[in-house]
Amino acid sequence: MPILIGAGLVFYSFSSTSPEDRTKILESIQNADLKWVFLSILIGILSHISRAVRWNYLLSPLGYKPRLINNVLIILTSYFANTLVLRSGEFLRATALTTYESVPFEKGFGTIVTERIIDVIMLMLIIVTALLFQTDVILGILQEKGIGLVGSLALLVTGILGLLIAIRIIKKSTSNFAVKVKNFLSGLLEGVLSIFKMKNKWAFIFHTFFIWICYIAMFWVIKFTVPETTNLPLGAFLVAFVAGAFAMAATNGGLGLFPIVVTAALSVYGVSKTSGDAYGWIMWTAQTLMVVIFGTISFIVLPLLNRNR
Repeated sequence: MPILIGAGLVFYSFSSTSPEDRTKILESIQNADLKWVFLSILIGILSHISRAVRWNYLLSPLGYKPRLINNVLIILTSYFANTLVLRSGEFLRATALTTYESVPFEKGFGTIVTERIIDVIMLMLIIVTALLFQTDVILGILQEKGIGLVGSLALLVTGILGLLIAIRIIKKSTSNFAVKVKNFLSGLLEGVLSIFKMKNKWAFIFHTFFIWICYIAMFWVIKFTVPETTNLPLGAFLVAFVAGAFAMAATNGGLGLFPIVVTAALSVYGVSKTSGDAYGWIMWTAQTLMVVIFGTISFIVLPLLNRNR
């Protein structure tokens, strides 16, 4: 279903753009400086290698230490799977780890869930950073929508109060649903806190920040491929990065949606729709090609490398 939504959004983007604009977008893409595109891809590969190293820090306390090359190949294969079937990569990662490194599925999958929790925390941290550095811009957007500073604070306070009330209700409730929610949240919290009990916790934290710095860097360097985005501040790309991150989670690899939301984010900073679309498509195409090419290679090489296992 998500892939159909993505395909529909691609058609929408195409049909809502005039022939002249499509020509300009295509020219911008064709004239993109490929050295920045390849640099973005290289940074992306470094983030995947770092994630493979970090994965062993989670597996080590469980008594397992897979070969690093296997971790890298499994991760690249799982990302490729996600472009075909959304969220299938996580199950494939755990299955491949069981097949080639004899790690029980439930244990391997548990480490992947912990990774995802950490990813959410890091994304929240980036959102807060973007809000702090781009407060004036965001308030300007809210005012355009008829929401002033007082209204923004009221929304924030209402959201916090709503969350606190929901937590209190769940804590006091004894219904089966509430018990399941409490157990689930307790397990998630335990998984996150276990990071600080591991032997290599500081190395784990370093790789976590390195991975997300790479994500932002590979997003940022693409700005040099489109003249209109070259001089934009880092804060602008943090806002666009957050928008793109949600798009990647909503459709298969951000298909269709990624360029739309990135263009919308950059338009706040005065970037024209054609330049925003060009930037979004260059960024999405570069990273998708990286995942498809290296993911396919990994899918072929992984069983060959482990043919005796």
